Amino acid sequence: MGLVTRLQLCNGTNSSDQPTGVEAVTRTVAAKQPVERDPHTRTHEKYERLIKRAAALAPLPTIVVHPCEETSLKGAIEAAEARIIAPILVGPAERVRKVAQSCDLDISRFQLVDAAHSHAAAAKAVALIREGKGHALMKGSLHTDELLSAVMQRETGLRTARRVSHAFIMDVPTYSETLLITDAAVNIAPDLDTKRDILQNAIDLARALGVEEVRVAILSAVETVTAKIPSTLEAAALCKMADRGQITGALVDGPLALDNAISPEAARIKGIKSPVAGRANILLVPDLEAGNMLAKNLSFLANADAAGIVLGARVPIILTSRADNVRTRMASCAVAALYANASRLAQPIAA
Repeated sequence: MGLVTRLQLCNGTNSSDQPTGVEAVTRTVAAKQPVERDPHTRTHEKYERLIKRAAALAPLPTIVVHPCEETSLKGAIEAAEARIIAPILVGPAERVRKVAQSCDLDISRFQLVDAAHSHAAAAKAVALIREGKGHALMKGSLHTDELLSAVMQRETGLRTARRVSHAFIMDVPTYSETLLITDAAVNIAPDLDTKRDILQNAIDLARALGVEEVRVAILSAVETVTAKIPSTLEAAALCKMADRGQITGALVDGPLALDNAISPEAARIKGIKSPVAGRANILLVPDLEAGNMLAKNLSFLANADAAGIVLGARVPIILTSRADNVRTRMASCAVAALYANASRLAQPIAA
């Protein structure tokens, strides 16, 4: 007796009035499936909350560095129109004006500071921060390394006692919370001390964004400590540092593999009992390559959005990409505004 015949007999029907073959099996299986909204649909709910909170604050004075193409200039203007930032544009004045004119963007109400080229724009932007004219930096159409080089100058930059690090603030449609991934853009192969700074930067950011219980998963390929995988040893050391107060403000656990860091079921199956496992809202990755691939996987395969910010300098640094959509650029500005407000960085900074 064939599969279709068995299905028909079970349903009390005959072959004369029922579809046969693949169609019958398909209908039978489909009838058992619940109708649900596509979980991968982008709703921007998490970003909308951040943007709404930031818009309730006074606009953040922000130095926009070398906004010499449409995306970077338009992103700054859109954030200004949403009352998230108050931009000061720094770059070759005539070039910025030509971009604005060609893109039908009105920049007449914004201060425009002339700088001959991108290197000069980065240096001038940092100087304006040191003079107290701005409380955040926003990357325009120059390389990230070029901007960070000016930031990290020992005598004239914006260094602090901590290492600078990058955090992606991910809005993942299939995950209930905003997810921070760090570091995926600045520190290539961080050692233990650098990871401590990266982690503390991310924890401080999460708390500034209003996360009540910060839960950090220190990622590796496995969830057991083994000398064969150095990142597991560093994870264990970071957990002990958190126990001893060298890292504060969060629950920290690791090493954890990605599945048992974000999936309660995976953690349960593997017998991991932890307040972090399956519920992480910060993922500390082993190195830049792992973080970059994880963030881009979520963006391009899971329809996630990825706002970005650099932490650990005297002011937050907003990093945007030409591939970012309007909502992601706005979210990056909102994150910087909330972080600056919570960190009291929106006070004048002495030169």
